[in-house]
Amino acid sequence: MIKKKTPLREVLRLGKACSKCGHCCINGSGFLAKHDLKHISEYLGMSEEELIKECLEPVTLFNTTLYRPVLVANGRFNACIFYDDASGCTIHDVKPLMCRVGNCSEYGEDLSVWFRLNFFVNANDAESIRQWKVYLDSGGKNIPGGELNELVPNEFRLKQILSYGRL
Repeated sequence: MIKKKTPLREVLRLGKACSKCGHCCINGSGFLAKHDLKHISEYLGMSEEELIKECLEPVTLFNTTLYRPVLVANGRFNACIFYDDASGCTIHDVKPLMCRVGNCSEYGEDLSVWFRLNFFVNANDAESIRQWKVYLDSGGKNIPGGELNELVPNEFRLKQILSYGRL
């Protein structure tokens, strides 16, 4: 069972179940985390600034902004800029963490939630917690460790966050 606190090494092991079908790449892209920006820019022989300007776009979820490869419409709905029909992922050796863990396997959806919880949801940011609550209330997938009272264990603080500080 995948939990918010599942170690990265285990998440990467489960993420290796990828069949490299290109489905994720053709229909979107993964978000960059940790040292992805540095590794990809070095791999492509570009500065981080050039990579951001030419290949990436900022996306904000749960009040946190991360970069993802620009989605281009080459006869498809939003294919990743680093995807090539003939060769697949052109940055496979340094692909973003989310691309390494999210896949079409039986664990794919849970791995994507693990990524959101560990890289987008910020327990120290009230707005992030409020947006996560909206996601959960709308039927969004969750994993153990992602409940609001687990993210913010102080009951008074959680009530304060959810009431926008008007207690």
